[in-house]
Amino acid sequence: MAQITVTIDGKAYRMACEEGQEDHLTQLADRLDRYVGHLKGQFGEIGDLRITVMAGIMIMDELSEMTRKVSALEAELASLRSNRDGSIEVQQRNEQALVSTIGELAARIEGLAAKLNGRTPAEVN
Repeated sequence: MAQITVTIDGKAYRMACEEGQEDHLTQLADRLDRYVGHLKGQFGEIGDLRITVMAGIMIMDELSEMTRKVSALEAELASLRSNRDGSIEVQQRNEQALVSTIGELAARIEGLAAKLNGRTPAEVN
């Protein structure tokens, strides 16, 4: 386990984290410190515990909003995938119908060509 010291609201806190996670933990602590600083700027000195609780609630509010957005994006992605799959099925049916129609037209054209040349369609094959 790695050990780092982070500073929040001017106070140093020694923390343990997984090796390689030091920078991430420092960045998280810096963000929390900005929340605390913002709240202190708005409300002044109202007590460390109260400021910390308010910062936690603000963070949870942001997390809740992000979770809601992720859920909405996941639903939209599922809808887009479903529409794509439906479109692919329609495209495949259309291609099959087109192949069938082209085959029928080719047979008719061969029949007409045979009639024009004075042969029966059976003689063409």
